[in-house]
Amino acid sequence: MTLEEISAAIGGAVHDAPDTVIVTAPVVFDSRRVEPGGMFVALPGERVDGHDYAAQAVEAGAVAVLASRPVGVPAVVVEDVPAAYGRLARAVVDRLPETTVIGVTGSVGKTSTKDILAQVLPVFGPTVANRGSNNNELGLPYTVTRAANGTHYLVLEMGARGIGHVAYLTRIAPPAVSVVTRVGHAHLGEFGSVANIAQAKGEIVEALPATHDGGLAVLNADDELVAAMASRTRARVLTYGIDNPADVRAENVTLDGLGRASFRLVHDGQTAEVRLRLYGLHQASNALAAASVALGLGHPIEAVAEAVSRAEAVSPGRMQVTTRADGVTIINDAYNAAPDAMRAAMRALHGMTRDGQRAVVVLGEMAELGEHAPQVHREIGQQVAEIGAGWLVAIGGTDADQYAAGAAGSGTVVDRAADVAQAWELLRRGVRPGDVVLVKASNSAGLLALADKLIEEPGAVTAQA
Repeated sequence: MTLEEISAAIGGAVHDAPDTVIVTAPVVFDSRRVEPGGMFVALPGERVDGHDYAAQAVEAGAVAVLASRPVGVPAVVVEDVPAAYGRLARAVVDRLPETTVIGVTGSVGKTSTKDILAQVLPVFGPTVANRGSNNNELGLPYTVTRAANGTHYLVLEMGARGIGHVAYLTRIAPPAVSVVTRVGHAHLGEFGSVANIAQAKGEIVEALPATHDGGLAVLNADDELVAAMASRTRARVLTYGIDNPADVRAENVTLDGLGRASFRLVHDGQTAEVRLRLYGLHQASNALAAASVALGLGHPIEAVAEAVSRAEAVSPGRMQVTTRADGVTIINDAYNAAPDAMRAAMRALHGMTRDGQRAVVVLGEMAELGEHAPQVHREIGQQVAEIGAGWLVAIGGTDADQYAAGAAGSGTVVDRAADVAQAWELLRRGVRPGDVVLVKASNSAGLLALADKLIEEPGAVTAQA
């Protein structure tokens, strides 16, 4: 798009550049991600002002800056930079009529489902998807601007911190296909209730076009709150499930010795075998969601099953499994945490721990649970004891105390650490060959760095079947 076209689309004015300058690469809000021919979004901030990096971004190859004031380099100046960024992304989507936009949301499993889709759909056509989470009002426009003519599928994870957030994201990139994985307790403190979470997540199916215009809602039949969203959409509904009747099913689900699921994929009288490379029983549901999208788009079941079977963990800190040279297995699931995801990770740990091995649980606190936090943290501590974990290291403040209280009185050894540094000293001395160690917390707890230290000490090799 030329700067003239961009300024017309977002209601801005071109400064210090001819209107004919063309943006040919993604529009980014991090100056370190600038690509030649791209555009830099100068976001105002309390501590860092993106306008201060405008010249640096142009030196790195940006042809212009999206800014709220003239910055001495080619720029499109607008009143509200984040809102204009969203309008620019919508303009990009509108110029890609052959691209199918696929929105993915849910309290649990949305990133994993998106990652599987990002590996399955390229089998059937060029695909662009969010990197990592990048699922908010900044990450979604960045992902959209990576799409181009020839992109068949644009897979967009859509997060929410309140009612109306998903609806806003769907206005930036209106989906033709929507997936809702599960309604859980993530961000319960912000939403106030599970009912409000369901209301917010269901906005993604309300945005779909009608069936005759190609709209498709893929809903989890095993979650009654998700299944109920069928009444909120004009689109064709395709359900998936393991426990409940559904249009797409996983039958005969089993786990191998490393906790990876296999199942028979069943749809419309046809079957195909799936053998996942992903760890944890919960990944069977995520894989089934991704398979349902591909099947709903009309792709053959054998090709879909084969592509799903090849999918691997690609987002850092999302059930990444590494076995060290000394036989210690690290499950790095420390990117984020909500109560339902905690429970799923705990079940995965239990399934991956063989006779003679010790399950070690390293937990940081879960954020954004509000008044429910003490009870939920205690319940997770109780689950640590229920799966027979040999050692719990609870990191943080009062909520970590609840982890410890929940596991107290069982056969689980419980240690408390005030911070990551203290936890590292405990683990460095206490982890022993053969242990299976789960590291999980909300991202704000900083346990990704701890997981990395555990993997690097003493020397690691990737887990193999």
